[in-house]
Amino acid sequence: MTPSTLALPLALSLVLFGAVASAQTLPQPEGVVSLASSASIEVMKDLLQVVLSTSREGQDAGTVQLQLKQALDAALTEARKAARSGQLEVQTGNFSLYPRYSAKGVVNGWAGSTELVVEGRDMPAIGQLTGRITTMTIARVGYNLSREVREKAEGEVTAQAIARYRAKAAEYAKQFGYAGYTLREVNVQAGEAPTFAAPQVMMRAKAMSAAADEALPTEPGKGVVSVNVNGSVQLTK
Repeated sequence: MTPSTLALPLALSLVLFGAVASAQTLPQPEGVVSLASSASIEVMKDLLQVVLSTSREGQDAGTVQLQLKQALDAALTEARKAARSGQLEVQTGNFSLYPRYSAKGVVNGWAGSTELVVEGRDMPAIGQLTGRITTMTIARVGYNLSREVREKAEGEVTAQAIARYRAKAAEYAKQFGYAGYTLREVNVQAGEAPTFAAPQVMMRAKAMSAAADEALPTEPGKGVVSVNVNGSVQLTK
């Protein structure tokens, strides 16, 4: 082994030792304060979603599938008459077809279901439409905030949360005897606060109802949009 080869590990050790020593002697930051603030606002939910469904059973898979298709086609025909972009939109949902088995594991029939999803801001029109669809029944009802309403609310509460964060930083700087502060790092998180899920609504087939064109009552309620701000500031002399 040559002298130059022996010198390489020694030089590397010295470099590493120097780096560790330098890191250990670096002064720790002083006057750093971690802060957090938040703001929230209640907003009336403006988006209604209704899921209608129907199911069929039979001995033949083709027959069951045809019956589901006919029921869905009839509901789509009625829904498309009322469709308006953003106000009342229609799309098909889940479509399933599966075999039924006997206790011995033998296929003894078929069953299936299909869904139609109606969503939009025109809640009265959606409620009336569900009363006119006779081939499907209401399976689920839910209310949400539209993107426009959520973004507007987030803009308002973000400004409030940031103002509270800045006010806290200024107050802490004053209390600790500093002249002011500078931002080190800040995280801003916005979202809709969780609420209890809308109750599932089940309705009998319209043929069994007292009134075939009875509209669905709607009451959206409010959602909560919240913004959290957290991070740290450097207090300055």
